Parts: sequence; C-alpha cells; structure tokens
Amino acid sequence: MADLQAEFEAAVANSKTLSERPDNATLLKIYALYKQASVGDNAEKKPGFGDMVGRAKWDAWNGLKGTAGADAMRQYIDLIASLG
Repeated sequence: MADLQAEFEAAVANSKTLSERPDNATLLKIYALYKQASVGDNAEKKPGFGDMVGRAKWDAWNGLKGTAGADAMRQYIDLIASLG
C-alpha cells in the first residue's frame, strides 16, 4: 500500500503540470477519483441548483460511492498517466 500511496502522490503532483488542460468531463473524473481516494465515500450535502460547478463535482464524486480507496488511487494514477 505504501508503494501505491507514493505512486498516487506522484500522480497528484504530475496532474498539476499537464501540458494541456483536460476537458471538463476529464477534470470531473480526476476530481472525483482524487476525492474518493483521499476522503472515501461522499458524505457531504448536495449543493443547491445555484452552484452548478459544485453540483457537478458532487455528482461526479457521489458516482464513485462504494469504490475502494486503493481502486480509486489506481484509476487516478492510470488516468493521469494517460494524459501525460
């Protein structure tokens, strides 16, 4: 697990230096996988209709409910690697 954690942290650092900005759907996937890997299942209150960005982020993260942290880390690592 320590190796996976180190790979995850490296991927997080790499995500900040991507040569191109990913499209919005990919950004939401990156956000959701990061939150699932680092926090776990979404237990936050769903934002109101006025907060479109917050609502999209909440929906993306909530869609990963039940995904194990290690699985989310692996998916995050793979996604960042595919973008780099």
